[in-house]
Amino acid sequence: MSKRDFLLEIGTEEMPARFITGAAAQLREKVEKWLEAERIPYDRIDSFETPRRLALLIHGLAEKQPDKNEEAKGPAKKIAIDEAGNWSKAAQGFARSNGIAPEQLYFKELNGVEYVYARKSEAGKETKALLPALADVITSMHFPKNMRWGANDLRYVRPIRWLVALFGDELVDMEIAGVKTGAVTRGHRFLGGQHIELQDPAQYASRLGDEHVIVSAEERRKLIVEQIRRLEAENGWRIPMDEGLLDEIVHLVEYPTALFGTFEPEFLSIPREVLVTSMREHQRYFPVEDANGQLLNHFVTVRNGDSRALENVAKGNEKVLRARLSDARFFYEEDQKLSIDSCLKRLETIVFHEELGTIGDKVRRVRKTAAWIAEKLGVSAEEAKYADRIAEIAKFDLVTNMVGEFPELQGVMGEDYARKAGESEAVARGVFEHYLPRHAGDQLPQSPTGAIVSLADKLDTIAGCFAIGIVPTGSQDPYGLRRMAAGVVAILLDKGWTLSLEQLWEAALAPLTAQGVSKRPSEEVMKDLRDFFALRLKNVLQEAAVRYDVIDAVLSADWNVLPDLLNKAKALMDEVQTDAFKFTVEQFNRVNNLAQKAESDAIEEALFAEEVERALYQAYLSVQQEVSGLNNQQQILATLGTLREPIQAFFDKVMVMAEDQAVRHNRLALLSGLSRLIFGYADFSKLVFA
Repeated sequence: MSKRDFLLEIGTEEMPARFITGAAAQLREKVEKWLEAERIPYDRIDSFETPRRLALLIHGLAEKQPDKNEEAKGPAKKIAIDEAGNWSKAAQGFARSNGIAPEQLYFKELNGVEYVYARKSEAGKETKALLPALADVITSMHFPKNMRWGANDLRYVRPIRWLVALFGDELVDMEIAGVKTGAVTRGHRFLGGQHIELQDPAQYASRLGDEHVIVSAEERRKLIVEQIRRLEAENGWRIPMDEGLLDEIVHLVEYPTALFGTFEPEFLSIPREVLVTSMREHQRYFPVEDANGQLLNHFVTVRNGDSRALENVAKGNEKVLRARLSDARFFYEEDQKLSIDSCLKRLETIVFHEELGTIGDKVRRVRKTAAWIAEKLGVSAEEAKYADRIAEIAKFDLVTNMVGEFPELQGVMGEDYARKAGESEAVARGVFEHYLPRHAGDQLPQSPTGAIVSLADKLDTIAGCFAIGIVPTGSQDPYGLRRMAAGVVAILLDKGWTLSLEQLWEAALAPLTAQGVSKRPSEEVMKDLRDFFALRLKNVLQEAAVRYDVIDAVLSADWNVLPDLLNKAKALMDEVQTDAFKFTVEQFNRVNNLAQKAESDAIEEALFAEEVERALYQAYLSVQQEVSGLNNQQQILATLGTLREPIQAFFDKVMVMAEDQAVRHNRLALLSGLSRLIFGYADFSKLVFA
């Protein structure tokens, strides 16, 4: 089959860097699905993206679809042939639906029955005739934010300025938003040609490289890292590279050149976090450290261009950064004139949520929940005092100039300002820690007091939103409740705290009810919270490589105490692949199946007619008492396993559904008690055995 390379390029105005990776992946996925649906073979696809273009180079694209030969099965022969031996209406309709004459039908036997069949063939279409349909694929793409331009109805990430669709040396005709396809692309906006004609898709990357456009994001990343490492070696520096910032810079430039600049040493008196954030967020600069990790008065940036006049570029960047750092220093000095008490008063005027009150209201709720958690954990009086003070002042830095300028520094500045205001080290650190974790993979609170307030704060936000009907659905989660719930789970597991989740929810809902802001019945809220957290726990168990059936089993039973849940899943994973455990589970499931028929839980020993009944009852009482005193989930599972033999003996010797009604009900009550004991650990019926 003949093949050609195919190049598709969408040229746009500069796209936001944070959109580009997702857009490139989406274009590739949509085109791959289209090729599959159209049955067009190809060898491989290379994906390219820069701030001004999304492109795909499809290697070895077949020049036509393969011919399609299918065999369609119709009605049985006895239905397809009438009494006179002619084709029935059913057979004629079947032939008509497959585009053939009835004479072309034939019979084949399937499982001892003859059926009528039709063979239909369809010649493959020319690929070039199908490719214009990719215009619909391009316009079907979606982005976090779209825009319209000119008189066009199309909404797209940025205005489309040129299109390339080249199949071998032939142009594929398409038009999108008034832009027609051509074989002409554009180089670097300042350094390259603006009319680069392509004769062969395979020359795409090299031709643009000659025009100062490196179309491969991975190649640009590699160049940036190499250049920064060279600066490190030449100057004896360390340049920590934030991966998120590196990703952004890769998609801000088409031809990267790294350079460094310098700022006045007196700015180093500003906290490191402020300097780094100012450089990163406002200017997209990397900080520079010495060999000991101390911040130096230098920065590294990446230019979208070549190495000419780098000194002038550095001076321009230094001038801009100097102004930014002067602002930061001013904010920092002004903030230190504020007292914590004055900041707390201002929190009373800032709305947290129109239905949940001010941040001051939130602070009071968090203090109550934190006090409850501290009491349940049995922390010392000193730690309880620290936790209360942390909860009281945790949000004070929200009204500072620095956090107003850099919201991501909330907590960071709070810790610094609290320490300068004379708060204890435990309280100052707790102000920072109560925001942790801020995202997946972030550090967790190390101090018990910081963890207590972090739990209380996150639970207040989650419970508050659920209480007024804000429950995340689909991909919508504007308040970050999933992230907060994941943080609650992570803290409880990290600390090994055996606090009941349901009790935590109730503790967080109590101040909301007292404040009179809850709009929904508490039982509805609790149900939604349980379903919401169950999904978070499922994710945690999946990340721990727990089998899907074990996850279903443990989440179908009591999972309020998270360390127990994780240990329970691990205990089941250790046993679930053994033959002995398979037999044990079979006995457990027999108990549970019959237990559903029980009408009463009352067990009367006097009604036991067989010795095996008494033996099972005594084993039940013994195991029930033993597991109540155990905390180790593996030991609990092993103890439950000792019931296997008395259960088997019971079923071997006893007819559960005895004719005597009292005896039957008593045996079912015994099985009901056993089922509650066993399936309170996990729903063993969910487990799957080969």
